[in-house]
Amino acid sequence: MDTVKVAIIGCGNIFPMHAQSVKENPNTELVAVCDNKPERANERAIEMDCESYTDYVDMLDNETLDAIHICLPHYLHAPVSIEVTKRGLHVLTEKPMAIKYQDAEAMLSTARAYNTHFGVIFQNRYNAGAQLIKAMLTEGTLGSIQSAKASVTWDRSDEYYSKSDWKGTWDKEGGGVLIDQAIHTLDLMRWFIDAELEYVDATISNRGHEDIEVEDAAEGILKFKSGVVAAFHTINYYTYDAPVQIEIHCEKGLIKMIGDKGMVSLYDGREFIADHNPNETFSYGVGVKSYWGVNHIKQINNFYHVLLHGGELDIKPEEALKTQEMINAIYQSGKENRRITFEG
Repeated sequence: MDTVKVAIIGCGNIFPMHAQSVKENPNTELVAVCDNKPERANERAIEMDCESYTDYVDMLDNETLDAIHICLPHYLHAPVSIEVTKRGLHVLTEKPMAIKYQDAEAMLSTARAYNTHFGVIFQNRYNAGAQLIKAMLTEGTLGSIQSAKASVTWDRSDEYYSKSDWKGTWDKEGGGVLIDQAIHTLDLMRWFIDAELEYVDATISNRGHEDIEVEDAAEGILKFKSGVVAAFHTINYYTYDAPVQIEIHCEKGLIKMIGDKGMVSLYDGREFIADHNPNETFSYGVGVKSYWGVNHIKQINNFYHVLLHGGELDIKPEEALKTQEMINAIYQSGKENRRITFEG
């Protein structure tokens, strides 16, 4: 391939992050977009100067494609990914991989069977603060991790849910604050700790929303086989989207991440800080949420670099599967009111 022919399935809120990234990449061509709402599909197709479809199978049958971006409701990630992969196409999907862990496993095993590339968006790993923290933990400067905690306190109003035909439901969204908002922060914390889980002990509840099925609060602990105990507290009935916070207590220093900003204070007096570079900008279009930042394009460019030049993805699908397993274990613990232990 000299040019990767791409289609995007799903033209909702996250669409611009993918579409603009593809349009700006000199090695990709956006051939088609698909959405089950004809007016939305047509509007996006005109905007992007490409073909429009309302049935993704029809699109796959009629277009010559190499890769697909999945920007669909959570419950559609697995069936669409598997169908696309079986046609020999590469897949990049938004988080979460799926609603159920077994479906996520099937997505990855299908990609392996058909020898295709499969990626899952966890763009916050590209944040400058996250990169600093991971590098210093990996090089051993901080010694061993003693404990960790994470906090996500955001605002998702009743109107946010009422405007959607799938959010706030167990069968289509797969959960609430945990699988939709807090998953990025918990993925970062798990990535920083970099150890296998021993058990999860958590509670989930709905405290601030009357008209949704799913949780708007989740808290608990993650016990890792390295001995680290990590606590988390997540809600989406706060009055604004407060900066997420991660703190990691280490043998030789303390890590704090507030929003995108990473701060490392060593006990010998040295301090290291990394934050978003204000000169690093990319326009995804009008109305795109500012906190999504510039990192979608970094992960998307990495995906296409690997397709064209080989190598491994920065964020391997096996990593996304581990986060999926963690999220599903938290839900199981909360629903069954018991500790979930990991085997092996």
